[in-house]
Amino acid sequence: MIGAVRSWLTSIAAVTLMLTVVQTLVPEGTLRKISGFTGGLLLLAALLQPVLKTDLGRLRLDFSDYEAAIGERAAELDVAGKEELAAIIAGRTAAYISDKADALGLRVTARVETEPGVDGTPLPASAELTGPYSRELADWITGELGIPAERQVWHEGKN
Repeated sequence: MIGAVRSWLTSIAAVTLMLTVVQTLVPEGTLRKISGFTGGLLLLAALLQPVLKTDLGRLRLDFSDYEAAIGERAAELDVAGKEELAAIIAGRTAAYISDKADALGLRVTARVETEPGVDGTPLPASAELTGPYSRELADWITGELGIPAERQVWHEGKN
């Protein structure tokens, strides 16, 4: 590897030296411009020599590790997104229950748990309510939010 780099640098130095000598010997005018252009092409060829000698047929790019990492990251982001959505749905559902309780003249705080639905979307699954029990509110939670009475836990007298 070091030998190849040394050889490449030596060829660049030789071409540069040769071009300098030619430029000083050629008189001003059209011939000097042509020799300068030709010399520039030779120097470019010397600079690109390692690239031109590369056998691209032997070059193998393995992106399987990257594909696996991208897949894992996408799965992590999907889980995090669903967790965030579940937290938002739980919070808004609890606020909705509290608003309904206020409308009924009750002081109730709610905590809602979610579970994934058929399509994976988080849905309200259970509610833990602190405040006086209200049959009307319990029925409303069952009918409006789909949380059955057996998944409603009431803590009375702790408010």
